[in-house]
This record gives sequence, structure tokens and C-alpha cells, in this order.
Amino acid sequence: MTQVLINFELPASLSAWTTVDDVVMGGVSNSRVEHDPEGFAVFAGTLSLENNGGFCSLRSGALTERPLGADCFVLHVRGDGKRYKLSVHAEGGSVDGLTYQASFAAPAGEWTHVRLPVSDLMPTFRGREVLGMDGLDAFRTTHVSVIIADRQEGAFSLALRALSCES
Repeated sequence: MTQVLINFELPASLSAWTTVDDVVMGGVSNSRVEHDPEGFAVFAGTLSLENNGGFCSLRSGALTERPLGADCFVLHVRGDGKRYKLSVHAEGGSVDGLTYQASFAAPAGEWTHVRLPVSDLMPTFRGREVLGMDGLDAFRTTHVSVIIADRQEGAFSLALRALSCES
């Protein structure tokens, strides 16, 4: 069964989304999110390693749908060949606290479905794996983020049509 959690078809779908970049810690990276009239969001910008920076993120507001019995998160994306991370925030935690992350690469210039099994999302704190934590209970998902980091300096662009889950 597939459940759509986020659909970027309409401009209003981006109203609760924000970008957060390394400027919060002195870096100089920058990103933005825009709605394309063809019915998708574009997360784009420039990642810089200056001043010990090196990340840009796109963060959701509180999700209105919770994944029911999800085994897998599915992103419908068009990439630029770079690596990104899906970061899942669970209830009881803060947006800047413990998250569950999995990396993905989307082929440049073509739409694809990226499947990330819930069991592959690793508990992390500020991008570093946390050992000894329980795995993610997908139903507890409250927010999601898409992050680019890992010293991938330069321009980036990721188009997103939807985030779904499968059970």
C-alpha cells in the first residue's frame, strides 16, 4: 500500500517548508526552495566549505499525515548526480536533535523513485551516527528534511514531486 505524505503539485505545498544552511554556525552556503509551475519543488543553492561550513537543508513543517505501517520511504525526485540525505524527525525529539537518516543519489536530469527502507535510516545527531539507539518507528515521524552535505562543494539542484511511504 502506498501513502502520499507530501505532494508538491501546488505552490501552497511549500508554505510550511524552510531552508536552513550552515550560516547558523558561521558558514556561507545558501539555498532556496521554489515551486515550479509544472508541479514540483526545486531545492537549489550553493554549498561552500568556507568558515567550516558545508550543509544546506530543506525542512518541512509538521506533517499532517503520519506513515501507517511504513516499511519504506519513497522520494519522487530529479537529481543532479549529487548525494543527499533524507532526515526523519520523530515525536519526542527536537528538529535539531536526534534524527534518522539515509543517503541517496538521484540521477542527473531524470525523474526517478528513490526507495529508502525504514530499517536503513540510521539514528544520527548533527550528521553523526549514534550507537545503541532503537530503530525508527515510522509512525512517529513528525517532520522530514532533505540535506546536502558531505563536502560536495558547489551548485546543487534537486527537484521533488512527492514523498510517500510503502507498507
